[in-house]
Amino acid sequence: MSNTPDLSAFIKAYDVRGLVGSQLTDEVVEALGAGFVDELGAAGQRIAVGHDMRDSSPGFVAAFARGATARGAHVENLGLCSTDETYFVSGRDGVAAAMFTASHNPATYNGIKFCRAGAQGVSLDTGLAGIRDRAQAYLDAGAIEPLPADSVGTVTTRDVLADYAAYLRELVDLSTVRPLTIVVDAGNGMGGMTVPAVLGTAAGLPALPLTIIPLYFELDGTFPNHEANPLEPANLVDLQKAVVEHGADLGLAFDGDADRCFVVDELGQPVTPSAVAAIVARREVERVRAAGETGAISVVHNLITSRIVPETIEAVGAEPVRTRVGHSLIKDVMHATGAIFGGEHSAHYYFRDFWGADNGMLAALHLIAQFGGYDGPLSQLAAEYTPYTASGEINSVVDDVPAAYTRVVEAFTGRAEIDDLDGLTFTGSLDGGSAGSGWYWFNVRPSNTEPLLRLNAEAETPAVMEAIRDEVLALIRA
Repeated sequence: MSNTPDLSAFIKAYDVRGLVGSQLTDEVVEALGAGFVDELGAAGQRIAVGHDMRDSSPGFVAAFARGATARGAHVENLGLCSTDETYFVSGRDGVAAAMFTASHNPATYNGIKFCRAGAQGVSLDTGLAGIRDRAQAYLDAGAIEPLPADSVGTVTTRDVLADYAAYLRELVDLSTVRPLTIVVDAGNGMGGMTVPAVLGTAAGLPALPLTIIPLYFELDGTFPNHEANPLEPANLVDLQKAVVEHGADLGLAFDGDADRCFVVDELGQPVTPSAVAAIVARREVERVRAAGETGAISVVHNLITSRIVPETIEAVGAEPVRTRVGHSLIKDVMHATGAIFGGEHSAHYYFRDFWGADNGMLAALHLIAQFGGYDGPLSQLAAEYTPYTASGEINSVVDDVPAAYTRVVEAFTGRAEIDDLDGLTFTGSLDGGSAGSGWYWFNVRPSNTEPLLRLNAEAETPAVMEAIRDEVLALIRA
């Protein structure tokens, strides 16, 4: 059919993410449901499907269920939930799952995050390409191949919020923390439902010594106040102001599907995800050691987290495992190494106790637990885990990525060590040695979807970071 959509245009490396109506339609989603069941061999099995608060999400779940049941799966509709909740069901019950969300993207988008049983990620290399190709074949044929009537699946509904909240409370004990006032910006996303259940009493759990001041807890997929993307500084402004105005101890911001958590201190200043990762890594290593775990303990971090992350991991006697950027990649490494924790610069945090999946709420609980027993403000605690200066991610539009790479390599050959784990990472120091004073590292890597080069740099001092940042940007943009 000439008007059949090309699924490869909006099925990316780790998930489905497309414009509602023009790319994602009921027909497309129904085919993806069928392809998902076929690729995972889930006929006759139960699968879980959840969705966020976007207007298009309930209809897409219904379409997905039609395709999945037509190919023999029994669909358990979780209704409104966070992405973390779908991972919880997938991990605890050993079922494959799909979550309808476009995370932090604007309201015109929706998408699907898939996982295998046990909350194992599905990327293009581990099944997503197969799902895409099977769905494409159904669309090209104009129909989903039907099964005999007695093999068609069923649809049931289930609410797992209370179970999810209780499980997280079991993992981190907050009952003895000092009283804290916390402003939470849910961005009109799913955090508006999960935060009252986990940090409050909405799920029937005992009250904690926390006073929660809510911002934008109303579920609204049009995002009337700001985009649910805390990675953009403009979307943190309301939270920063509220923390200062209320004299709160800290602030938390969640993205649209509530799987990422960002933190600001009592001064309204952002706490870097690397600092959070280092704090949680230390807690997790010390916890499993205290529980009697012996032998090597691994903690995963991607290659553009701060140097403080591997240094903290090593300081508590664990092994840092450096990985490429990307949540499906990190999930794979978590499973392969048995790592107890993983952290990314983008505020994704992964836990062995959560089946290797990411959970921003669980990271927040760990931070609250650590801070709740700390004698001082959060800015002081965060400073202990932010000893170096980072550039943040800087994007540059380039016409010729290989030529830009060549300019950088030629300029730093003989000055820095170079590795190609993900893009190119350069490590050196301004006095000539990789371990001397004035050390720096920077990573340059291309975008998967746009003509961009991304630069991340960190150095021992602000002056060194600024010098390296400016030199590399001039080379990239020449």
